[in-house]
Amino acid sequence: MTDTITVEILGPDGFARLMAVPDGLFDYPMRPDQARAFLADPLHICVLAFAGDVAVGMATGMIMLHPDKPPAFFVNEVGVQDEYRRQGIGRQVTAKLMEVARARGCKGIWLATETDNVAARALYRALDARETDGIVVYDWDGAMDE
Repeated sequence: MTDTITVEILGPDGFARLMAVPDGLFDYPMRPDQARAFLADPLHICVLAFAGDVAVGMATGMIMLHPDKPPAFFVNEVGVQDEYRRQGIGRQVTAKLMEVARARGCKGIWLATETDNVAARALYRALDARETDGIVVYDWDGAMDE
């Protein structure tokens, strides 16, 4: 693909843009109630990459507040439509997401991915992430189910 890619940070007025995202970019179809709530919450951030008017990449995350330390940022999800992969779009949306988080005062940015997710691990290394050892993930109520 040789389309010009633009990157946009969605705010509360981005509901129509989010609802128009093609199937497959996010894990599941959009839920209007959740999409509205996500965009309305200033602690949640959504970045979309567009080829023309079609969303082809995304990154989402949330600011995590603590009573005893500065805000941190959790990168929740990064995705690129299959036909647009390996063009730097994942890097663009993730870098923009981190830029917004830092501008909003976050002092730490983190995420987790599966050990066999080679593409994601390469992306995060390309963004100068430090890969940590010795972390164990626990979940309740199916939080880690696909």
